[in-house]
Order: sequence, then C-alpha cells, then structure tokens
Amino acid sequence: MDDPNSPDLTASFAFRSTTTTPSQNIFLRSHSTKETPFSNFLLSPPRLSCPTLSRSLQNSPISSPIHRQFSSPSPTKLSDSDPQTTYHCASSVLRNDGQILSIALSSNGLVYTGSDSNLVRVWKLPEFTECGQLRTKACRVVALEVSNDTVYAAYGDGKIRVWRRTWDKVLKHVRLFTIPKTLGYVRSYIAGKDKTMHKGIITSMAINTAEDILYTASVDKTVKVWRISDLKCIETIKAHPEAINGMIVADDGVLYTASDDATVKVWRRNFCSHDQPHSLTVTLHAKYSPVKALTLTPDAGILYGGCTDGYIHFWLKGWFAGQLQYGGSIQGHTHAVMCLASVAKYLVSGSADSTSRVWAREQDGTHTCVAVLVGHRGPIRCVTAFTGGGRLPHAEDNEDSCTICTGSLDGVLKVWRVTHKNANSNCSSPPSHAPKYFELYKGL
Repeated sequence: MDDPNSPDLTASFAFRSTTTTPSQNIFLRSHSTKETPFSNFLLSPPRLSCPTLSRSLQNSPISSPIHRQFSSPSPTKLSDSDPQTTYHCASSVLRNDGQILSIALSSNGLVYTGSDSNLVRVWKLPEFTECGQLRTKACRVVALEVSNDTVYAAYGDGKIRVWRRTWDKVLKHVRLFTIPKTLGYVRSYIAGKDKTMHKGIITSMAINTAEDILYTASVDKTVKVWRISDLKCIETIKAHPEAINGMIVADDGVLYTASDDATVKVWRRNFCSHDQPHSLTVTLHAKYSPVKALTLTPDAGILYGGCTDGYIHFWLKGWFAGQLQYGGSIQGHTHAVMCLASVAKYLVSGSADSTSRVWAREQDGTHTCVAVLVGHRGPIRCVTAFTGGGRLPHAEDNEDSCTICTGSLDGVLKVWRVTHKNANSNCSSPPSHAPKYFELYKGL
C-alpha cells in the first residue's frame, strides 16, 4: 500500500490577506504553500437549493477580463441573477465507498468513478444508472483515464490496472495487465523494481495515444513515461522541486505539468535524443500559488491552471511556435481550485469551498460565471463535462447546454444540467435590473 513517508494526497489552499498598505501591490496574493489536510475543512456547509444562492456566493466576483495587468484593476461585471442561464441538479448518488477521488468520461457515454474503496464504478448516461464495476484487491483509486476502449486506473499502492471494454451483447471489462508488470521476487530485485515505481502516490495520468505512451505524475516530484506496448518505463523526468498535482497532454504531444512550486511546466518530446527524450521548453508562473489542476480548451488554444488561493490563471497559445502568453486570472472561489474541465465554450471548476462554478468564454475574451453549483457538503475533488446533443435525449444540438459530473470528498456524485444562451442573440429588451459594476480588488 502507500509509503508511510510519502506526502499526503490531500489538497492545500491558502487565504488571501484582507489588509494592505499603499506601497503594496493592490492585487492581494497568497505566498503560502503550506499543505492543509482536508480533515480540517468544514465539510458541512449550509444546505442550499439551486438556483437560489447565498448572498456571499452571489456577491463574489464572477468575471475576469483578458490581458490585464495586476497593478491596474479593471471593472468587473457582477449580476445577482442571469436570466439567460438555467441549471439544476439532475441526479445525486451516494455509495458507501468513501471519498470520490477520480472521474473519467468515455467517448460513448460511460462515466467511471474511483473512490477510497477497491471499486471503479461504471455509470451509463443519460439516465445515469450504474452498469458495472471494476474490482481489485487494491484500494484508493486516485486517478482515472479512458482512451478508446481502454481504462487506466491508478491506485494507492502506486500501480496502474488496465481494462479493455467489450460489448459482447452486454457491457464487459476484461482485465489486461498491471503497470509496472508483476514479476517474481528474484526477477523484481534484478530488474530494479524500485526504479520503475513511483516513490509516492500517483496524482495524475495522461495518455499520448499517437505515440502509445502513458504518463504518470506523483508527489515524488517526478513524471514517469511508460511505453504501453511492452509496459516498460522508458524515462523518468525530474519535473519539479515540489509535488506534482496535475498533468495534461495536448493532441500535438506537448505535456503540461502543475506543481506545488507554483509553476506549470511545458515539455516536448525529442525524437532524435535518446538521453533526454523529453525537454523543458518553458516554465509558466502562477503568481506564488501552488497549482492543483490543469485543463486545455478543445482546440488547445488556452491553458487553465487552478490554484490553492482560489484563482484560475490562464495562458494563451500564440501564433508563433505555440508560444504561451499570460492571459489573466479568474476569481470566484474562496478556497483551493481542486479540479478543472473544459468543453465547448465552458470552463468548469471544482473547489474546496464545496461549490463548482461554470464559466462561459465570451467573444471579447472575458470569462463570466454563468452558474454556481451548490449542494455538496465537502470539497469537490474531480469533475468532468460534455455538451448536450450526442449523449442526452432531447438535448439541444449546440454549445448552449452542457452536462457536468462532480465528485466530492463527501462521497456524493452529482450530475448537473446547465443551459446558457448568449444575451447578444436575444433581440428582446434588456432585463430591468442592470448589471452592477465595481472595481475588482477594492472590496477585498
């Protein structure tokens, strides 16, 4: 099982100061990277029914302009309600599995969830009914990835179990192998088993389908590169000086890693170099706050990083050689942003403040919060999202609606339905309550 000396998988967060002097930067940031266990969190926030929200949630900043310097605050829109957005909780499921730690969505409408138990549960959309289980002796499914018909699950013992999904009249999952390969005691000693396994808990996985490569990141500060065809570890990247929390790979093979060192690093694979197959191309700084989650837009044009101080920073890919330029930050959460998902024009964030926010990317480059999903009684650890139309009946065949699945440390799995229509496309008169404007950082 887990190494007792390895760092805990629990997430961290930091609070922003509420006082400042004129000589200080008015953009209040946290410089703390201390880890705070989830056991110290308030796991039972007040029960709120959507879409009615508490005043504290309604009055938090919900939009962030693009390309703004921190030293010059800019106006930010804030509206108490958005008549163009409707959302509700479509399903809520509780199993005796403990905390929900991971979630993954397959291309054919199946959702996989991992928890503290030894089960990976399989759910069928749109009715969201349980249709299968993947069972092992190991417990604590800390990360999940689905590629085509193959399911990868990382467990607390540092190993990845792999299944293949089949449709022989009924849905079945056939266990294929374990990474690293299970060898005899003598063979494991000779092969140097300790060199292939992570020395800490795996926090994230990513799959490069084109190159047949599986990446695993860990709190041991390394990324391991596995060749799926023969299950060999072909490279160990000493990626960060602190624990790695999130990782994502783009369609062009570029790898992004996020760490407690408050940076996101960008890696490219060098096919001509055998000594160093992956090289660091750029380091992106997240303003002194540990980065806990990453996601890319569908076209890989924007990279988002969720931080422990509640901010979401984003970087824009340039036209020349894929350079990344800092685009700004999005504020709304009061605690650490633990998970992110991007689909169509939406960005979905899950936080240790027990809420999930849905952000719409507007044409002028701003991000506006169109929904605050309230209902969980613990930090939201994982989230996935997809647009309506292909998987849900009676869903609009456009990007106005999306379905969101959130998993929380309270052990509850929820499914949300959000529909947002651009106000510019509506020719009717504007609502009677005009949007309010205020300076973003004055009230902090």
